[in-house]
Amino acid sequence: MLEVGTTAPDFCLDGIDAAGQEKQIRLSSLLGQGQYLVLYFYPKDSTPGCTQEACDFRDSFNRIRNKAIVIGISQDSLASHRKFKEKNSLNFPLLSDPGRQVLESYQVWGEKKQFGKTSLGVIRSTYLIGPDGVIKKVWTKVKVKGHVDEVIEAI
Repeated sequence: MLEVGTTAPDFCLDGIDAAGQEKQIRLSSLLGQGQYLVLYFYPKDSTPGCTQEACDFRDSFNRIRNKAIVIGISQDSLASHRKFKEKNSLNFPLLSDPGRQVLESYQVWGEKKQFGKTSLGVIRSTYLIGPDGVIKKVWTKVKVKGHVDEVIEAI
């Protein structure tokens, strides 16, 4: 994982914005808004853990919105993101990284164990990035239950 105190790698990815429109989103543009950025990486749209995590961020939006911008990133397609966002009434952008460049630059793509099997995939992780572009906190191998409260407390 990238360490606290280092500059977050910039990126530009296609995504579905908060209003449900396709849009390219660049990290440096988000940081220009003067808020913290909660960048959370998740394995797959519409799976139980990922749905719970997204809905927890959605349900906590009023506690976060004046302090931070929330962005979810996975390697799922824009079509998958659109369906996931609409089905769960998500109120924050989802970005698509099918080439895994951002997943790899944030060191969240790698070997993981699930149900006794080892495979390559997205390691559920969250980065809290300050308005100055510096990583303030990192959560790795995130357990979904209670995670959003930990993020809000850190902000």
